[in-house]
Amino acid sequence: MTVKKYKRIFGIVMDSVGTGEAPDAAKFGDVGSDTLGHVGEAYQGKLQIPNLQKRGISNLRQTAIEGVDKVTSPIGYYGKMQEISAGKDSMDGHWEMMGLPVEKPLNTFPNEFPEEILKKLADFSGRKIIGNRPESGTKIIAELGEQQMKTGDLIVYTSGDSVLQIAAHEDVIPLEELYKICEYARTLVNGPKYTVGRIIARPYVGQDKDHFTRTANRHDFTLEPTGTTDLDDLQKAGVHTVGIGKINDIFSGHGIDEGYHNESNMDGMDHVDHVMAEDFTGFCFTNLVDFDAMYGHRRNPIGFGQALMDFDKRLGTVLKNLKDDDLLLITADHGNDPGFKGTDHTRELVPLLAYSPSMQHAGSLGIRKTFADFGATVLDNFNVAGNGVGDSFLADLK
Repeated sequence: MTVKKYKRIFGIVMDSVGTGEAPDAAKFGDVGSDTLGHVGEAYQGKLQIPNLQKRGISNLRQTAIEGVDKVTSPIGYYGKMQEISAGKDSMDGHWEMMGLPVEKPLNTFPNEFPEEILKKLADFSGRKIIGNRPESGTKIIAELGEQQMKTGDLIVYTSGDSVLQIAAHEDVIPLEELYKICEYARTLVNGPKYTVGRIIARPYVGQDKDHFTRTANRHDFTLEPTGTTDLDDLQKAGVHTVGIGKINDIFSGHGIDEGYHNESNMDGMDHVDHVMAEDFTGFCFTNLVDFDAMYGHRRNPIGFGQALMDFDKRLGTVLKNLKDDDLLLITADHGNDPGFKGTDHTRELVPLLAYSPSMQHAGSLGIRKTFADFGATVLDNFNVAGNGVGDSFLADLK
């Protein structure tokens, strides 16, 4: 295996950390969305993310994030990426990053799921279905959780994305049973009539509606990749691939040699630190979901900002441990603006920050035409041929 520049590449996806409406935001009803901008506004100038700031997180924007000034001499390279996939879900974003844009819109259910799906789910599980509507997860669990505890029913709901979510109290329906039900649900929506991106198990605990909390035992049962991804090509070429967080779920385990489940963002960063201490040649792909699950969907800009500041502190350890032949790429998979209407993902451009201690220069990577430029760059570094989707920016990193 010949490597062009970097022995190891660490890609970190700040799940849902968008940086302003995408050019096609109007198609999604997302004109005016700006995750980073609105979080900054909520903090009234007190958002402190110095490590991201030094690497140009505000430089990539026309207007700086409030409290996070642009820097005259950024450390590394900064830019933005534009999504070409038909949707704005995590699956769409991550698949596109790995060279597999989702070109055909997946099924969404703006009103309710069809009776034929629910009947099969009820027959298989032996449990009644309640909910069956688009809703915030925390809201529907607060509303129906006590009923679910008494009856053992399944709380089924969706969002603006192509997802079917099943919530159940861990003391009422054991995790193993919930996962089994979700695995069956996965078989019902793999096409051709209905094609759904993700089935999500949403276990929760607590004694009543005032104390219910969703647990880290969430599990995503994602549509099998419909083609070869950059992860597959890397693995076939003998490049070591590591997935941290829901990466393994999103790609259904394909193309991943070593996987870690995250309990939280901080647990995910613990895994990054662990992998950084290993000697390998390859690509480590990390997703940190708390921004999205804990704060974006719940429209909590203060919590979102705190998660950003906590991540920024942990980023300091990563930067300290980077070797000269390591490359760090930081991005996001979509937006989820906590200062915007509704509770769904938002169609936004996403940040792209690139840094290695060996860099002698810094500058802008511009607006990348597709998230696939991310994966194309990883492939280029390891001299691996992909499917030709995306343009590498490896040569721009100097």
